[in-house]
Amino acid sequence: MPIWLTPTAKETNRDTHQERSAGVLRSNKLNRKGVGGGASGCRAAIMMPPKLQLLAVVAFAVAMLFLENQIQKLEESRSKLERAIARHEVREIEQRHTMDGPRQDVALDEEDDMVIIYNRVPKTASTSFTNIAYDLCAKNKYHVLHINTTKNNPVMSLQDQVRFVKNITAWKEMKPGFYHGHISYLDFAKFGVKKKPIYINVIRDPIERLVSYYYFLRFGDDYRPGLRRRKQGDKKTFDECVAEGGSDCAPEKLWLQIPFFCGHSSECWNVGSRWAMDQAKYNLINEYFLVGVTEELEDFIMLLEAALPRFFRGATELYRTGKKSHLRKTTEKKLPTKQTIAKLQQSDIWKMENEFYEFALEQFQFIRAHAVREKDGDLYILAQNFFYEKIYPKSN
Repeated sequence: MPIWLTPTAKETNRDTHQERSAGVLRSNKLNRKGVGGGASGCRAAIMMPPKLQLLAVVAFAVAMLFLENQIQKLEESRSKLERAIARHEVREIEQRHTMDGPRQDVALDEEDDMVIIYNRVPKTASTSFTNIAYDLCAKNKYHVLHINTTKNNPVMSLQDQVRFVKNITAWKEMKPGFYHGHISYLDFAKFGVKKKPIYINVIRDPIERLVSYYYFLRFGDDYRPGLRRRKQGDKKTFDECVAEGGSDCAPEKLWLQIPFFCGHSSECWNVGSRWAMDQAKYNLINEYFLVGVTEELEDFIMLLEAALPRFFRGATELYRTGKKSHLRKTTEKKLPTKQTIAKLQQSDIWKMENEFYEFALEQFQFIRAHAVREKDGDLYILAQNFFYEKIYPKSN
């Protein structure tokens, strides 16, 4: 049997004293060497051979490229996992509906046959608004589906357009449905669809939207703070970018809201196209149920609740009191100077995007003026202001 020997307190103190003494002697020797050899040590570091310096730089660059590659692979794996989970969830829902009984031949009533498409423009408070839909879907009994396109490409291929239209119109298990994603407007009528979905959207002051997107790519937001962004590490401010003529803040980057409303035609994405702006205005008036503005998001939500209670019942109160609706905010965002704004406003592209924004704002304010009344600083939805009379023939 092994025997463990425990030292006495006296022996322990003696050993400790000897160790401390030896440590002091070693420390003194090192200090003496450091005093005499400090300068030579610095000279040795400075006089590193050029080849070694070059090798060090190359090694560092290779290591960074390797890390970037690994991060990209992880992000791709995460995207694949998200798609797999989404497909699994869809199959589960379909199986659940199948177990409940076939619905292919069952006609849905008007409200349950409703589909809303929110083709959200990036950095227009779209996440804040979408969170409202997610919070209400269980209570109001509808489905929410995110349209996740590869690399957030807003233009679908022709075959994907066909698939998407077929899904939207024939997928009864997902009705009523609220679809959202960064996709440009798609005209369902050209595919022979009898009942088109309801389009809604929100737009924002073009310069404010670009500034928000610029800092979002560098610093992210408080929604997913740990996610690495594409321009992470770039500390250049938006003002500095504009002053230097950088590509990420160029006037061409303002061209986004017009093509999102214009659609899938090639001319829509021709930067500065007057035809694209006219088509975007036409679609906004004729194809969109309601288009709000980021600066007046609460009023937009209030109007939707009044007009489409099947989806948005309780949305206004949730927006005012809920936490998720105010969750996403871009971090490290610095407001641009007047000089920066003035420089961007000289661009014809800004003038067109701003004209479209002002056009949308005017339409929204017109709709709001005929739907609400203000009392003591608060807005109230008007009650029904029409009725039927002189109904003939008279019933017996």
